Amino acid sequence: MNPSQPLPLHAVEAIAREAHATQTDKAGRPYTEHLKAVADGVRERGGDEEQIAAAWLHDAVEDDALSEEWLRTAPLTDRTKAIVLALTKRAGEGQEAYARRIARTPGARLVKEADLAHNADPARLAVLDTTTRARLTAKYAAMRALLGL
Repeated sequence: MNPSQPLPLHAVEAIAREAHATQTDKAGRPYTEHLKAVADGVRERGGDEEQIAAAWLHDAVEDDALSEEWLRTAPLTDRTKAIVLALTKRAGEGQEAYARRIARTPGARLVKEADLAHNADPARLAVLDTTTRARLTAKYAAMRALLGL
């Protein structure tokens, strides 16, 4: 492979699936189902390949599935890397600062929109306890409002 060429989407997907292979979501489902849903959501919303690649990797650094150093040196476009870093919540960071970073990073808002759509899916939330469901519903609604979605 030419090192100046970004990884093809199938390779990015494979890396993300391997990195998150042992992880589950709050309902105990394989976390890779969420990654696929976000990537599909980006595609359905008209996102390009760089945004779809970022969707596959959007939680990798935050969840310590892949290091920030890996991301910085990976054969990905600068835009894909910027989107992943924009979507990586930092310790102690407020929601407003997080939303501002997403909003000012070209392409990141659409990926976050797809992420929030899947996170807030009523069928997905229905399997959670009432307290968790209410907390997450409010959290996702607040972020949607901050991003103007």
